[in-house]
Amino acid sequence: MSFALDHVVINVLFDMERAAELMSKLGFTLTPRGYHSLGSINHLMMFEQDYVELIGLPLGTDKIRKDLLESPRGLNGLVFKVGDIDSCQRALGDAGLAALEPQSFSRPVTIDGVEHLARFRTVRTAPNLFDAGRVYYCQHYTPELVWHRPWMAHPNGVRVLKELVIVTSNAEADVPSYAKAAQSAPERQGDDWRIVLPGGFYLTLISPARYRERYGDLGVEADGRGSFFGALVFGAPDLVRVGSLVSSIPDLRFEAGKTSLRVLAPSLNTLFEFC
Repeated sequence: MSFALDHVVINVLFDMERAAELMSKLGFTLTPRGYHSLGSINHLMMFEQDYVELIGLPLGTDKIRKDLLESPRGLNGLVFKVGDIDSCQRALGDAGLAALEPQSFSRPVTIDGVEHLARFRTVRTAPNLFDAGRVYYCQHYTPELVWHRPWMAHPNGVRVLKELVIVTSNAEADVPSYAKAAQSAPERQGDDWRIVLPGGFYLTLISPARYRERYGDLGVEADGRGSFFGALVFGAPDLVRVGSLVSSIPDLRFEAGKTSLRVLAPSLNTLFEFC
């Protein structure tokens, strides 16, 4: 059985204030700031089945998540949704993918003035398997505290996550590895590869040359990696509305086409595409 997308992660390190302000100006509704028991902080942008997470590190504390501190800024996490972490870990082992020990953690969530505890259990693939970023799996014990309806409507009109573009210099190794991670067969799309997940979201693996062809000078910094998450694509029914928001924000670089709008946020080292 294929794994569906749970969320995509943008690592903002110690710059959460600026990152949250930027995403809000882009027309996303952000959840209130969360404080993980592991020591990280976050804001989410929720959709019907999945979400985008801004994750960062708090200032003025000794409790710092080492995996985030040692990860580059920008798109840095691909997270699959699972119903049972132990079964998932066994499935990964059967597929030949090494995984770390599962972690359980939580964060307080206040809804309608009442504080609750959102609880999760995750397992991450071994760090050496995917140069592009952290690939892991999440079991939600309290999904109703995450998928809260008032957080799921966005002023920019974005309704869905469509695609994660993964740039790789070694497709021969990376395509089968991501296919195993998703438990879904890859499909050849011209010079690219596509891995479709349940719900319609897909991973596209492309070469650095194809990335430049698709996005030109808007590409993110590779930071010396042979593989990296190159762009996150949103389904946006009203590009004019998105464009009006983008054009009012300084320091963004963007390019408008007939059917898409591509936006590079240098402060996040992240490329967004709206289409």
